[in-house]
Amino acid sequence: MAIDEDVKSAQVEDGILEVIHQRWSPRSFSDQSVADTDLAKIFTAAAWAASSYNEQPWRFLVGRKGDSTYEKILDALVEFNQIWAKTAPVLILSASKKVFSANGYPNSFCLHDTGAASAHMSLQATALGLQTHGMGGVDREKARQNFAIPEEFEVGAAWALGYPGDPDALPMIYREMETAARTRKPLREFVFSQWDRPAEV
Repeated sequence: MAIDEDVKSAQVEDGILEVIHQRWSPRSFSDQSVADTDLAKIFTAAAWAASSYNEQPWRFLVGRKGDSTYEKILDALVEFNQIWAKTAPVLILSASKKVFSANGYPNSFCLHDTGAASAHMSLQATALGLQTHGMGGVDREKARQNFAIPEEFEVGAAWALGYPGDPDALPMIYREMETAARTRKPLREFVFSQWDRPAEV
């Protein structure tokens, strides 16, 4: 059974980019491969994210199913994510440099900026007809060991990337999540003019 894209599209809101409506996080991926040209576009989009002092602290390790990078990323995922993420043709692991290159001072915004680059990456993938699924369920020490990541880098999140697949191919525990409608908090719950007062927007 193919996924109902109408269920996964966000509620249409005037003036919001269509690519934002269409982005969602599948757990079932088809075995269709991702073209090198598309991967280049996806990471080029990430490169253009804003960052403190234009440090661009992000690093992305990218593996294709069958190569050693993919296996090392998969190995570093928690079991709950391994079960479904192994269907994705591409796995990505982010890391972020914790100090500024120019002076060695701590960069308190490194993970924030890497998140911004990851969002660019995800939206560009959606624009190309692909989808991503970000995962916080990563054994960071295992990831560091698997790739010999230097201590000056913080291990970030992992991402599955590919074309959405058949939800029925997933174990039952994931199937409901795969087909459920997407929801978001209303603005009054996270946009404030004072700490406890919603902003008038």
